Amino acid sequence: MNTVRRLLSLTLGSLLLTSALAAQAADKSVVVAYQTDALPSSLGIANGDFEKATGYKIDFRKFNSGGEIFAAIAAGDVQVGYVGSSPYAAATSRGLDVKAFYLASISGTDEALVVRNGSGINSVADLKGKKLAAAPVSTDHYQLLALIKSQGLSEKDVQVFAIPQPEIVAAYNRGDIDGGFVWDPALTELKKNGRVLVTSKDVAEKGAPTFSAWVATGAFAKDNPEFLKAFSGVIEKHTQSFVNNKAAWNKDSENAKQLAKLLGGTPADQAAGLLNLNLVPASAQASDAWLGGGEKSGIAKILKETAAFLKEQKKISDVLPNYGAFVTPVAVASLKK
Repeated sequence: MNTVRRLLSLTLGSLLLTSALAAQAADKSVVVAYQTDALPSSLGIANGDFEKATGYKIDFRKFNSGGEIFAAIAAGDVQVGYVGSSPYAAATSRGLDVKAFYLASISGTDEALVVRNGSGINSVADLKGKKLAAAPVSTDHYQLLALIKSQGLSEKDVQVFAIPQPEIVAAYNRGDIDGGFVWDPALTELKKNGRVLVTSKDVAEKGAPTFSAWVATGAFAKDNPEFLKAFSGVIEKHTQSFVNNKAAWNKDSENAKQLAKLLGGTPADQAAGLLNLNLVPASAQASDAWLGGGEKSGIAKILKETAAFLKEQKKISDVLPNYGAFVTPVAVASLKK
């Protein structure tokens, strides 16, 4: 009888341990949203590096824009996502609790206004009366509106359509619009029958800087700091690989092939897109210029300036006193060692 009891006890203990381990494994899962931008770190999605480094089960989901990602975050469907500064400013201004933990890129040539051949647009002075498009509440939408304003024009002078990128490409190819402010793969598609008029970097230099970043919900960031550090480490590893050995990311490379398989387009498209990026090393990101310094951080300042512009354009109703609560340098600070 004692033997039976011992066997039952051992069996019960084994079942409880298995149940506990299963619950622990279930807790270590996360939904991560990404977009189609050409980024070295996307290789970590394609080859499983993020899961290996973090030890989490990661459900990667592709979205068309930051606005869509923030809607999913607000609904509780996504905990971590790759977004642009304009939808980021809009979401936090409306009270969404998220924190940027890694700065993916700043205004570069990877986003641009492409005008269609035959549109009659030869310079920014020719925008009046034209039809242009950008993804809703994206950094491109923000910069397109800022560009129009810089010319003394408004949306009454230039028709601006806020539509998803696939629809922009279709409308552009039909000749329904004269141009689109887009990122890849739409950028590559539009350039086939047009030319770049203005880049994101150009608009930033005129006073409307943007950035893209990895963000996490406030609750997830608080409960999973080690995940954010490990996740950031993978991003930095692939970023430094690209920075230090661009030949390993050219159109004939295995890296470019994997990016094309994940993100779309061709390996040549992905290789070209990577060269347009304006990257900031993690060693500099923890400074006040970017993620450090709370309210004084460069990211918090850009968010506030963007929010002020969006309010002026009647895209949002409120601008917060400061945006320091939506930025954290902890993950990148750990990479400096």
